[in-house]
Formats: sequence, structure tokens, C-alpha cells
Amino acid sequence: MNDFKIHIVGIAEGTIDPRRVAMLADCRLIVAAASMESLLRQQLPDYPRSQIVALTPLSAALQTIAAHADQGNIAVLASGDPLFFGIGEVLGRQFGSDKIIVHPAVSAMQLLFSRLKIPWHDARFISLHGRKAGLQMAEILAHPKVCLLTDGENNPAFIAAAILRHISPRRRPCFSLFVGEHLGVAGERISAGSLEEIADRQFAQPNTVVILQDWTEETGYPVFGLGEQEIEHSRGLITKNEIRAAAIHALRLPAHGIFWDIGAGSGSVSIESGRLAKGLRVFAVEKNGEQLEHIAWNRGRFRAWNIEIVPGEAPTVLEELPPPDRVFIGGNGGRLADIVASTCRSLRDGGRIVISAVLGTTRDAAPGLLYSQGLAVEITTLSVERQTFPDRQIAGLNPISLIVGQKKLMWIRK
Repeated sequence: MNDFKIHIVGIAEGTIDPRRVAMLADCRLIVAAASMESLLRQQLPDYPRSQIVALTPLSAALQTIAAHADQGNIAVLASGDPLFFGIGEVLGRQFGSDKIIVHPAVSAMQLLFSRLKIPWHDARFISLHGRKAGLQMAEILAHPKVCLLTDGENNPAFIAAAILRHISPRRRPCFSLFVGEHLGVAGERISAGSLEEIADRQFAQPNTVVILQDWTEETGYPVFGLGEQEIEHSRGLITKNEIRAAAIHALRLPAHGIFWDIGAGSGSVSIESGRLAKGLRVFAVEKNGEQLEHIAWNRGRFRAWNIEIVPGEAPTVLEELPPPDRVFIGGNGGRLADIVASTCRSLRDGGRIVISAVLGTTRDAAPGLLYSQGLAVEITTLSVERQTFPDRQIAGLNPISLIVGQKKLMWIRK
């Protein structure tokens, strides 16, 4: 029988749509989670227990569906909308979209927004099922309204604590969290609280989380070209506008990949790079405590959440980081040779290193260090003069050299 269909039936608020019950009764097999067993007993009391198959482990369920496909239609029960972070995609990919019929129900995410009476058309939806919340943090923080599907590990307290670690303390009041437990069934509970309050509580599974950020003070910053006066720093310790622009141009940032900013200072190069290439994971390496605070504040102000702050001294802390595609060395603490050697060992094929040299010792040593590691080297020296108008006050910046090292792209012949 080749004309079988797989009916994927959404379950919402603890019930099966009465319009689907007769169809389910005619199916050769019903695949469902163990938590739905009592529901099946209630609404299909005469359905043979031997024809109900566990949904987990999923690989076994898929094999069972394939083995029984020639015997008649099969039903798969799923929570909410099966095509919204659900099993519908897997079944469509496995058996073909022409073999599946989807009967959606209201999702837990829709239920939570309806309980809160908050519009949800402009929210960002993220599933953390089986994923690391830390790796999703940039996406979670990049939107003013986010809804999360959680799991046992990525629970509301864990998520709130992760956000607290990730943001500057000054930004904590901007966040409001809402948690919906057992939505649509007995034991439903809606909770609201601050990051600190949610991080200190326990919640029943399953649950769904909504995170709101107050962006009322949003300022229209440019896509590129932040001014020194806009980036928090101290004692003039910041890569100047013109140098920053030239350095980022020299880096030739990819849309995705890994970028190390070593000796990040106030984080100006990290901030501009992270905002330009939102798919880039930026690691801002800095050992000075005051500068680390500046980076954290600037990251929050400009919502450059793809920046990960790495406290510590290079090259020691570099061993823990994923191999980079791009590296900017703005400060080296007198350990340039060790940093270059460590960085070149990790640099991916086709990768690029840019070293900012203010001191003559750095300018003299950097080209040879990069060349000795097999990189092609270019040197650009910038001399910047600023002039006001109409009074024409002139201010000159110290000349700075940008030393660029390019690692060859290794081609493998097949």
C-alpha cells in the first residue's frame, strides 16, 4: 500500500481536537509520547494498546513507522504546532512532504503570549531543546522580545543566571521575564520576575519563557562609524576612529567565523566588528579589570551580543578559544612574539592577522614574526591630522602602523 499518509496531530491544552478522533481511530498505528497515554485512553478508549508506539527514542519510532507504512495510515501526536520546532520537519524529510498531513494546534508559545496579553507577531522564537543556551546567548539578547522553548538543562533559572553573567550589572533593570508552566493543562502557572528573581527559583517542566527588554532609550547609532565619545573608555585608551576604520578594513571580516581581539582595551574594534558581522563570534581578550568593565558596558549599549569577553592575559588564555579566522592584536603587554606564535598555530587556513603598532619596538618586530610563521606580510603606516572649522585648530595623532599577515589557503587536490 503506497498511498499511506502520516497524520501529524497537534495536541493543545490537554485534549485532542474532536474532529480528529475518528481519523485517529482508523489509523494502523499511533505514535505518541508516554505523557499522552492517559489522553489516548480517555478519548480513544477502544483503540488497541498494542498499536500505540512510543515516540522516543525517535530513531526507533521512525523505523517502526517505516515498517508499518504499507499496512495503512499512521498518526503521530505532537504538542502544539508540529511544524513549529516540532517533529513535522523530521517526518517530512524522512518520508516526503507528500506523505504527511499536518493538523496543527495552538503552541505553548502562543498560549503564554495570550495569557500575558502581549502581541507575539514581533517576537523572536528560539528552541533550546538539546542545545547549549550559552551558544544561543547572542541571539537571545539581540531582540527586545524573545520567547524560548526550554528543556530540563536549559531551564528558566539557568537561562536567567546565564544572562546575568553575560550583561553589565547596569543593564539588569532593563529585563523582565515571564515563565509559563504546564500551559493549558492542570497545574498551569504563570510567573513574572526580574533576572535575579527568576535565577533564584525552580520551575516545573514543561515550561516556556518570554524575555522582554526595555529599549525605550534606544539611540540611533550608525551601522559603522561609532565615535570615540560614544564608546565608553578611560584616559584616552581607545583605538582612534580613523585607525579603527583602517584596521577593520584590513581585517576583511567574514560574515561568519571566529575573531580574536587581543588586548581589546575598551572593546572598540570588537564592538564595531561585531555589529558589522552579526554572524561572527568575537572574543575580546583583556586582562585589565577597568577595561573589562568598559567592554561589558559597551557590548550592552550597542547590543553587540556576539562578543564574548575573555578575562586574562594572552597568550595563556588563547589556548581555550576556538581557532580564529581573523585576529586583531591591539595590545601585547610585551609578549608579542609569544602571542604571534600561539595565534599562528591556531589560525585557520586563509586566516588574517592585523597588528596595530604604536611603539617602534612593535613596528620593528611584528613583520618578521609574522613572516617567520609563513604568513604573507603587508605594512601600512597611517598619519592622521584632525582640523576643526572654521577656527582650524589642528591636532595630530601619533603615526600608527598596521602590519597584516595573511595565511595561505591550503587547497587539497582530490
